[in-house]
Amino acid sequence: MTLALAACVGGVIATRAFEHADERADGVAYGKGPRERLDVYAPDSGKRANLPVVVYFYGGGWQSGHRSNSRDVAQALAEHGIVTVAPDYRVYPDAVFPGFLDDAAAAVRWTRDHAREFGGDPGRIFLMGHSSGAHMAAMLATDPRYLAAQGMANTSLAGMIGLAGPYAAIPTSDPHMDEIFPAALRAGALPITFISGHEPPMLLAAGTADTDVDPRNSDRFAAALRAHHDVVELKKYPGYGHDTVVQSFSAARRKDSPVLADVTAFIDAH
Repeated sequence: MTLALAACVGGVIATRAFEHADERADGVAYGKGPRERLDVYAPDSGKRANLPVVVYFYGGGWQSGHRSNSRDVAQALAEHGIVTVAPDYRVYPDAVFPGFLDDAAAAVRWTRDHAREFGGDPGRIFLMGHSSGAHMAAMLATDPRYLAAQGMANTSLAGMIGLAGPYAAIPTSDPHMDEIFPAALRAGALPITFISGHEPPMLLAAGTADTDVDPRNSDRFAAALRAHHDVVELKKYPGYGHDTVVQSFSAARRKDSPVLADVTAFIDAH
């Protein structure tokens, strides 16, 4: 299966499905800001309709990253018949909490509005992220305010997939955390705080050897979701570190990746 990328990145040529998209080299605009750009990866096959859609947020400690960092994950998902949207978003110091969540919600709204153009089903949108990106995906899935501001409901999401995310505690080792998450707002910055029992199904994946984000974040978040009778799957990967979980989507590893297999199985199930 070959792939089509909305922005012409890496020499990949866009297909007819993207003829009306903004095919600038720096991605498709979902907002007015310079970092409000996204790429779309879609299966190029004879049947490109009503496919599941993933909006994937890369990690980077809310301070760095580029949508090109999402390429391995997006290509792996597209190879499995999943339309994948990879947005950039504002990061520190240009944005602090909750500014990057406003961008993330706007990218999800764009995805809903344009999913059919790429063969996707706007009623089957999953959010997914790694590390700080997993935190962002989980915040949109639990705190209804961000998607509500875009005319959407978090309950309309098909699911949320978090890879090594900080859901129950903001990492304290980084000296910029107090600036990124101001003390006056920090109480509203954790997904575990907003669980109501009306969350979409979730898959939480973490490596047991993660020393960057304590994997007990996933344990605590899963336990809280279960206590509210939400649907949640918790996958722990022995010996996997913080980056191993996402590196397993690379072309060299994806064939035998248990993480990719678990993610696609979760999407298929929901």
